[in-house]
Amino acid sequence: MSITTYGLQHIKKETQHLSQDQLTELLLRLARYKKENKELLAYLLFEAHDEAAFIEKVKGEAGFMFSQLSALSYHAAKGMRKILRLLSKYTKFAGSKEVEIELLLNFCVNYLEYADRRTTYKPIRLILTRQVEKIRGLIGKLHEDLQFDYLESYNTLLDDAEKKLVWFKKNDYQL
Repeated sequence: MSITTYGLQHIKKETQHLSQDQLTELLLRLARYKKENKELLAYLLFEAHDEAAFIEKVKGEAGFMFSQLSALSYHAAKGMRKILRLLSKYTKFAGSKEVEIELLLNFCVNYLEYADRRTTYKPIRLILTRQVEKIRGLIGKLHEDLQFDYLESYNTLLDDAEKKLVWFKKNDYQL
């Protein structure tokens, strides 16, 4: 015997018939079982109303994590992946392409500031190139007005990367 899994439409219809107290109890019970559920609920309740402050808080946390990176390439790559997991969790909470672009741009700027520029360790190089490609794809999906806003930051990032990293060619990533 297996438990039936219901879709979101069924769950939505069922929750419309519940009282305020029952909904509160369900929400708290759901938050008890997974740390990520609790974090999402906390974001929605306390931080979603001020997206700019949330972005600055996440940027500060990521910057601190970058400043703590190891000098060894293997450990630095692991640390960067950890930062990226954190950023992807927060962008999932925000549910906005603009937030994701801002956080990834900040990640790349921190990468250029803290990563070892002389390294030949391919995984560290791939981390930056994948994020730049991801930003390029996200900017391409935005409305034209928003594209224009982020294009300047993106081009500045490409220029800085080409100046600081001998292996980076900005022509490969231009929009």
